[in-house]
Amino acid sequence: MPHPSRPRAIARLRRICLALPEAAEVETWDHPTFRVRNRIFAMVQTAEDGPAVWFKAPPGSQQLLLEAAPDRFFRPPYLGHKGWVALRLEGATDWAEAAALVRRSYRLVAPRRLAEQVAD
Repeated sequence: MPHPSRPRAIARLRRICLALPEAAEVETWDHPTFRVRNRIFAMVQTAEDGPAVWFKAPPGSQQLLLEAAPDRFFRPPYLGHKGWVALRLEGATDWAEAAALVRRSYRLVAPRRLAEQVAD
């Protein structure tokens, strides 16, 4: 049986992602992905230890996040080698931090005109 906080965590993440300009949700690989003009900026993956959001990070950020908080961040399979990072959404998630990381990922993949509309 899924943990009761999982649907709430995914719903909260969905609100963060879909508040961004021209953001859309597309189910891919049986998981929600969040896109801007068909480019993925965040995706949800669910494992036994709970849901996580995967997001694009600028060069060097992945290592910093993994070293700073290995209990919260991990290198996701398939995209980790491209600098993507995953944040676990189980437990006491810092939602301000999660939103900031998703916004940064959005700015990295969005067209410049859209990216400029999103504050840090």
